[in-house]
Amino acid sequence: MNIEKIRAAARRLDGHAVRTPLLNAPLLDAEAGRRVFVKAECLQKTGSFKYRGGRSAVSALDPETRAQGVIAFSSGNHAQGVALAARELGAPAVIVMPSDAPALKIANTKALGAEVVLYDRAKEDRAEIGARLSGERGLTLIKPFDEPEVIAGQGTTGLEIAAQARAAGVEEGEVLVCCGGGGLTSGIALALEAEAPGLRPRPVEPEGFDDVARSLATGAIQSNDRLTGSLCDAIITQSPGEITFPIMQRLCGPGIVVTDEEALRAMAVAFTRLKVVLEPGGAVALAAALYHAEDKRDIIVVASGGNVDAPVYRDALARFA
Repeated sequence: MNIEKIRAAARRLDGHAVRTPLLNAPLLDAEAGRRVFVKAECLQKTGSFKYRGGRSAVSALDPETRAQGVIAFSSGNHAQGVALAARELGAPAVIVMPSDAPALKIANTKALGAEVVLYDRAKEDRAEIGARLSGERGLTLIKPFDEPEVIAGQGTTGLEIAAQARAAGVEEGEVLVCCGGGGLTSGIALALEAEAPGLRPRPVEPEGFDDVARSLATGAIQSNDRLTGSLCDAIITQSPGEITFPIMQRLCGPGIVVTDEEALRAMAVAFTRLKVVLEPGGAVALAAALYHAEDKRDIIVVASGGNVDAPVYRDALARFA
């Protein structure tokens, strides 16, 4: 996994993925006590950065393999990213999704033309289901984070951050990244190493599901003992990946952990100050910038997704005061 693979993915994504803006607002800065720049991946196709990795991976397949179809397992954002990429490139797609995923994500994945297979994430193994269906139907498995072409696609976010940060005069500081298995974080880390070495990425996770933070602290991959119980469903994984963890270990600062309540408050702030919609998992990095400030330097935040069900969003907005 290297920067050249990310640059190759950027060429394949050119004209397809949205070059999302780096947003800033004076009232947000005042609330945080420093300049906060928000990379709005919630404005990406399908509402999250996952389209980048999905398009990168599906477009990297040879035409014959692609025509056989692809399969992915996801709580929703990777599902939609792969589903749209497959539709654009003429490939059948099967998506394995947890039955408790937000209804909006399940509905959107079906609307994009994918076949959705639901499972119980507390009792069933999505990787086993994916491997079985892949073998039975001859589908190519597109892993959600521990896959080089997926990491490369997510890393294009980092290339954009590097260029946009330079334009904003930000050459040193931290880049807070909403983190599940580490595909986005590790891709951004590789891109920043090459293009903006003064910017250090830090993963942000929900409380109780901080496998990456614990892994970085101990120097060995740690696992979560459960996979349910947080509003931040989009970034709950068993553990960091075998590919992603060494990259994060080499290039990232310590992990940050936020509560669901802080994520909901950050969602309200994002709407009020930036007029953007975030889902809980996509708001944890902003929550860290707002409520876990360690210094007053400029900071960059990746708002990774905005696919939120209406009841959760209403609950979040009620928290703004």
